[in-house]
Amino acid sequence: MKLNRLDDRFERYDELLDLILRAFAYMDGAIDPPSSAHRLTSDLLRRKAQEEVGVVASQDDRLVACAFFRPEPGSLYIGKLAVLPEVQGKGVGRRLLAEAETVAEALGLVELRLETRIELSGNHRRFAAWGFRKTAENSHPGYTRITSIEMRKTLA
Repeated sequence: MKLNRLDDRFERYDELLDLILRAFAYMDGAIDPPSSAHRLTSDLLRRKAQEEVGVVASQDDRLVACAFFRPEPGSLYIGKLAVLPEVQGKGVGRRLLAEAETVAEALGLVELRLETRIELSGNHRRFAAWGFRKTAENSHPGYTRITSIEMRKTLA
């Protein structure tokens, strides 16, 4: 398994989009509102990679996981953490989070932050096992119920 940061030479945005959509497919029909992944395009991912730190994991030259890291005041936001179903449970997500810690520390940031949907209790447990704690409950625009939770991990 190889991790690489996205740079100007990366051109596999169609494959990256397919990876995200396949990794997030289990959420279809399980979360409301639907995942913002459905609004992504290859061009939007290219722009995202220019504005944030994008990381991909590959196996035998095939993209199998990714994440995007966005610096915020005091924390590094982790978004679009996606791991293909066939490689889940093999430490790929943990390696992406370790890379997020490296990026945060290099930027002098003391926390990692992410958001996960309220319905995805398995994700809540997984992130808690990786050292994240629930710090807020949020609602998407137009919703009166809680639709997501924020989780943070303080870096030592």
